[in-house]
Amino acid sequence: MKTIGMIGGMSWESSLEYYRLINKMVKEELGGLHSAKTLMYSVDFGEIEVLQHKEEWKKLTDIMIDAARRLEKGGSELLLICTNTMHKMADEVEASIGIPLLHIADAVAVSIKKQNLKKVGLLGTRFTMEQEFYKGRLNDLHGIEVVVPCDEDMDAVHNIIYNELCQGALTAESRARYLEIIEKLIASGAEGIVLGCTEIPMLIKQEHVDVPVFDTTLIHAEAAVREALNT
Repeated sequence: MKTIGMIGGMSWESSLEYYRLINKMVKEELGGLHSAKTLMYSVDFGEIEVLQHKEEWKKLTDIMIDAARRLEKGGSELLLICTNTMHKMADEVEASIGIPLLHIADAVAVSIKKQNLKKVGLLGTRFTMEQEFYKGRLNDLHGIEVVVPCDEDMDAVHNIIYNELCQGALTAESRARYLEIIEKLIASGAEGIVLGCTEIPMLIKQEHVDVPVFDTTLIHAEAAVREALNT
């Protein structure tokens, strides 16, 4: 079994879910008292969030590279960035280490293709929805068309993530707002919905939506376990 290195804390709410899912899947695969070999470097998300909204991406890249190198030195054999947004600097992080980085968008693309979908809606932070590092990767590398909410709806999705989900707050009102936005994406031709923020699956489940929902936290964790166990 390979040791999985995780850059977490963005937020710790979803990093907790990564840890739970990865260990649960290893136990299901190997049985008995087996659990995953993992290392986690957890950042202070308060510092990260400030730099994100100041668009200090160079400083953030340096922080991520430092975390990745620490995990590699600690014995990690593969790396997860336990957040969608911070894959903005995934290429720079991967170039700075000698172990593979499992890109969350690539894992999601595999799941989308398995269902033969060509067009998906994307929810996430404004950074993820607006910028090309994520939706561009889905389109350019994997041939998956991506639609995103209008500006007003982007604000709602983004603010709920930072003001509620990252702080563990789940409300019926926010779920209803997200579902309203999802319906608009479906009306725009989305055949599935990518929950492109690792906190969103805490609020939105497949049972709430009529088209396939792609839980990026679960998908990323599954990819890590397959790689760690060579299955």
